[in-house]
Amino acid sequence: MNQFSASGYATALAQVGTQREAEARILSRLTANLAAAMGRVTQDFPALIRALHDNDRFWTHIANDLASDGNALPDQLRASLISIAGFVIGHSAKVRRGAASAQPLVDINQSIIRGLTTEKGAK
Repeated sequence: MNQFSASGYATALAQVGTQREAEARILSRLTANLAAAMGRVTQDFPALIRALHDNDRFWTHIANDLASDGNALPDQLRASLISIAGFVIGHSAKVRRGAASAQPLVDINQSIIRGLTTEKGAK
């Protein structure tokens, strides 16, 4: 490997970080998109639908990972996070129908981000 490709690889690895950091970054972006879409829902309702869809995809992926046999998190934490995923997806459906606010979804995401970014958070 030449010097440039080696330094490029090292840079890419540094940007990826840990899985927890990657999840926190993704969730931060999704949360920012949800909050922004909430602020302009009357002008751009499709943006809120897209933000909800992206957030649901993240939580569906997380729930599938948590339900897999290879997941190393403690069973109780896995069950709690799967329950949260179910709430998020169900609440998103209510938001799409205009029967609820997306704010609880933003709040949940922010809480999970805090848990992912603390030193003593679950691994």
